[in-house]
Amino acid sequence: MNETDSRAWLATPLGAALLEIEQRLLADALADVFGFELLQIGDWGHGADLCSGARTQHHRLIAPRASGARAVRADFAALPIATASVEAVLLPHTLEYAPQPHELLREVERVLTGEGQLIVCGFNPFGPWGMRHLASRGRFPPTGERLLSERRLCDWLRLLGLEVADSRRYLFAPPWNRRFAARSSRWLERRGPQFVPPLAAAYLVKARKRVRALTPIRPAWQRAPAIVGGIAEPTSRNAA
Repeated sequence: MNETDSRAWLATPLGAALLEIEQRLLADALADVFGFELLQIGDWGHGADLCSGARTQHHRLIAPRASGARAVRADFAALPIATASVEAVLLPHTLEYAPQPHELLREVERVLTGEGQLIVCGFNPFGPWGMRHLASRGRFPPTGERLLSERRLCDWLRLLGLEVADSRRYLFAPPWNRRFAARSSRWLERRGPQFVPPLAAAYLVKARKRVRALTPIRPAWQRAPAIVGGIAEPTSRNAA
């Protein structure tokens, strides 16, 4: 992805309308995210501002060309983060341009703590924006080198042991009339999920890393010996 093109597109009326919708949606989705560390992987928006709704102590941005005080430059397939050390990860359209999306998800699963949360934003390849993406040969939106369906994403998450907790569809503004999208995006986002959910151009999936509790089995030599035939009754002997 060309980050300059992405930022320039997000500054257009259509891109700004999308970013405003996602900021509102993520503020709600991250309201129950607590802990010490939250990572935004992928440079989308203005630094780590999308994470501002979370209640974690720190927010970090990781991307190959990330810059700023809270930014870390790193490859998506080799995150410089300790295993099981992060309470939450946000992937805002990152899987759509990551060179190895499977490897990125494996890295996310590795760094998440038990019960840690993952939030993913993606464009729907079967919605109107996906159709324009196909017609423009991948040049719209400028970040979408490949669009991943919500169903396929959920399948990948389950294979990694991540349990899907919630999913939402959003972005009902048309992808061609920028002025209309900018003026009416709020109304469309309120009514769209009720009337035309299949026409949503994007989705948000929220998953949790489940840790299965194991019941310890005592070794055989520690088990109490079984008594066969019941307990013997005590006997008394009469003196001769």
